[in-house]
Amino acid sequence: MNRLAKMISVREKLTSSKVSIGSWMQIPNASIAEILGSAGYDWVAIDMEHGAITLNQLPDIFRALELGNTLPIVRLSEGSAKECKNVLDAGSAGVIAPMIENADQLRMIANACRWPPSGNRGVGFSRANLFGKNFKKYQSEAQEPLLVAMIENNLAIDNLDEILKVDGLDAILIGPYDLSASLGILEDFQNPLFKSTVDKIFELCEKNNIPCGIHVVNPDINILNESIDNGYRFIAYSIDAVFLNSICVNPMKD
Repeated sequence: MNRLAKMISVREKLTSSKVSIGSWMQIPNASIAEILGSAGYDWVAIDMEHGAITLNQLPDIFRALELGNTLPIVRLSEGSAKECKNVLDAGSAGVIAPMIENADQLRMIANACRWPPSGNRGVGFSRANLFGKNFKKYQSEAQEPLLVAMIENNLAIDNLDEILKVDGLDAILIGPYDLSASLGILEDFQNPLFKSTVDKIFELCEKNNIPCGIHVVNPDINILNESIDNGYRFIAYSIDAVFLNSICVNPMKD
């Protein structure tokens, strides 16, 4: 696939108020990646925070996704400079940075993801540039990989206006489970405190013209459509394991 062209396509959707829908992957298996990659999503997030996927498994998973013209994006485990370099060198189109609480934290990740002069990521031959064969072609992509910040902690709310001004930020993704936990109301998504917090995040994104996203964990098309109607523009739809759990029910079980 032409990774840069697909990245530009996703960015064009986000900057023109259209919706970009992806999915989520936690199971370390390239065949699952191939299935998700052929499902028509713009991107699939490879979860290295809560999934069992390791660095050496990324290239095969990325290849499987790319067969279906689906962008691989990595949800980082912690956001260290080394991790950013490793996943992008492996061929990720960008990163989803977890637990962002302030602008300096996100700015460090943004710089760690980009080659000079835009950032300070180390330059070298890697799978992302076909080990040097596409070195010159890759230079444009390396200046601006996709950058998504997860807002999933109440500590981020007071700093959100500054977070949203970080150069290179493409979208915000609300992490509902961690956010509700940080508010002391784990999984209580109907709680007025949770709803008001989400509304505040959404309003600040609108004010700063940054697309706001959400993870629709349950594979329910009605919830997905409701999220689109509510103005979310970067949406992760379910998780590979949740898809399986939703249908792997023994019909003969008492």
